[in-house]
Amino acid sequence: MGNLPPLSLYIHIPWCVQKCPYCDFNSHALKGEVPHSEYVSHLLADLDNDIALTSGREIATIFIGGGTPSLLSSEAMQMLLDGVRQRLPVSPQAEITMEANPGTVEADRFSGYQRAGVNRISIGVQSFSQPKLTRLGRIHGPDEAKRAAHLAAGLGLRSFNLDLMHGLPDQSLLEALEDLRQAIELSPPHLSWYQLTIEPNTLFASRPPVLPDEDDLWDIFEQGHRLLTEAGYQQYETSAYAKPGLKCEHNLNYWRFGDYLGIGCGAHGKLTQPDGEIIRSVKTRHPRGFMRGEYLDKRYTVTDDEKPFEYFMNRFRLTEPCPREEFSRYTGLEESYIRPALDSALAQGYLTETPHHWQVTEKGRLFLNSLLELFLEGE
Repeated sequence: MGNLPPLSLYIHIPWCVQKCPYCDFNSHALKGEVPHSEYVSHLLADLDNDIALTSGREIATIFIGGGTPSLLSSEAMQMLLDGVRQRLPVSPQAEITMEANPGTVEADRFSGYQRAGVNRISIGVQSFSQPKLTRLGRIHGPDEAKRAAHLAAGLGLRSFNLDLMHGLPDQSLLEALEDLRQAIELSPPHLSWYQLTIEPNTLFASRPPVLPDEDDLWDIFEQGHRLLTEAGYQQYETSAYAKPGLKCEHNLNYWRFGDYLGIGCGAHGKLTQPDGEIIRSVKTRHPRGFMRGEYLDKRYTVTDDEKPFEYFMNRFRLTEPCPREEFSRYTGLEESYIRPALDSALAQGYLTETPHHWQVTEKGRLFLNSLLELFLEGE
């Protein structure tokens, strides 16, 4: 048990009012009413099937993502989190995050979520420009986004996050920085600031918009990073910034190769067993199949050859040093297994090494894909 990583719980709520053209998450446009209590019953049954794989560990963090979790009624959220607590030991200090769209953030509903145990919300703002929001298929306006942030600040939650995108269709440097300034003015404890990428099987992939070129994207990132740093935010992951002491614990556990149990449509899980086996699972994507009780899509064991890449793909996104002993503790592999790849990374200036840590260099961050390729099986 001493070697098992911390355990998180991810819960997926699959419905949205409408599907955004850039979104490749498992979300489904709502037809009719959300089946609140019925879906929660299925979530808890899905959880029952997986409990044996958790080895009795305490849940350190919970993240309720989507879709749009704030379409779920506060009564259903209470039923869900009560059900989780009846089945699993949840740390009294657990960070419990819920994603929300500004248009679905209602004050009375939110105090209900808070009573159920939600102590952190992540608000999908994306932009404060109405034309950009329309282009992104978002159904809220800039004023609603600001209202949601003020509401979150007034609830006395542990923390809240604003999700903001840059590199939007036809976005200028000035527009991108103006978005960021407006977000900073709202003083969120945490800001996720990530670049729009065109993902396969999305509307944007079939009809690609004109995005800023590489030079413009670099200027946006560099000047935006400076703005965030001057405002007291610390970058701790590729697209995550937080005020001191307010990093997202749930995401940190992912990136540190911690374990997570995933329940709900299309949820992914990674669970280390006491014998060192790492089991990954993927749940049925479509609500129709899931609501028939067909929860599990696939489950498989991560091979030794796959472990180094999986470990570093997460770990090297973080700006913090990577403890060398954790590699062996979390993968069950000796460091000698990856020594050739490490030596190559050191020689190319992607990493530095001390007796206790590895640290990605500035060059390693710029060429992260090249660094990670060194740890692919068969390299």
